[in-house]
Amino acid sequence: MDLVVAGAGMAGLVAAARALELGASVSVYEKGSRAGGSMLLSSGFAWRHREFEKFREECPGGDPELQRVLFEQLDDALDWLEALGAPVLERDTGNPLTVGRRFDVRALTEVLADEVRLGEPLLELPDGVPVVLATGGFQGDRSLVREHVTREPLLLRANPWSAGDGLRLGLAAGASLSSGMDEFYGRNMPAPPARVSEDDFVPLAQLYARHAIVENERGERFEPRAWSEIDVVQWTARQPGARAFYSVGDEALSHRVRARTVGEMIEAAERAGARVERREGITRVEVAAAITTTLGGLAIDTSARAADGVFAAGADAGGISTGGYASGLAAALVFGRIAAESALER
Repeated sequence: MDLVVAGAGMAGLVAAARALELGASVSVYEKGSRAGGSMLLSSGFAWRHREFEKFREECPGGDPELQRVLFEQLDDALDWLEALGAPVLERDTGNPLTVGRRFDVRALTEVLADEVRLGEPLLELPDGVPVVLATGGFQGDRSLVREHVTREPLLLRANPWSAGDGLRLGLAAGASLSSGMDEFYGRNMPAPPARVSEDDFVPLAQLYARHAIVENERGERFEPRAWSEIDVVQWTARQPGARAFYSVGDEALSHRVRARTVGEMIEAAERAGARVERREGITRVEVAAAITTTLGGLAIDTSARAADGVFAAGADAGGISTGGYASGLAAALVFGRIAAESALER
């Protein structure tokens, strides 16, 4: 049986690899200059919440059936990736609330893309052939971001070609929008004039809001609550210029967030050219909201179906982590596999 896959990021490559494993003939359409999508720019962690109840608590607006599928099937999917030859760098997320694995993203891309031939962008849906839409969300399209997320100018912390192609194709085929169209995952980054390249997306992320006083330019404060700091970046995105200021006392500079201290993150921002002020025991850093991926997209069911003959996975599928954040790579892995199996009726 034939299968068409639009997009060669994590979800698209997983769908293609699973379909090839099932004996299908697969055509992958990718508008970007390489395979891997924004996965190649990530830290490589695919994780789930340790307890399902905590998942529901942190993402209360998400579809509970989709969340249950993700929670129950991720571990097997991670084992499948390893069996394909994807090398694991870490088996501990460093967060007591989550479990998962960190992969070498370049090696993972090579493993998944080994038998995949990349073609041209998919401009329209073919007749009589099932399609998996996995083009990576719509964060690369400024007009769609303005329509659904914020009118403030966001930095792009992702590949530039995930620009809503899957969303448009799915809606044209009769699919519906999911919940959470106004939500996104991202990070607060050093604000311009700081220089941030693709290689800096992970090391320059400013992940210490809970150790800081967070304010906008008018002095209005925000109290971070989510350990992922997704609430902070979404708040920042709706402030003037999508900017905020972190004020950190000297006593907090030695606090460690994952592999880095707060002071090390600030020093990295300063080296990149960010505005950093030090005065009377307080360090003040200007940050800007950067969008990595949209969390809303096409509504899917537990078989990843968005419309007749059309399936969606990765950031093209929304409504999973509405109201919070869950691992995008995990959702791409689980629903990429499901999309291929459902499309081929396996």
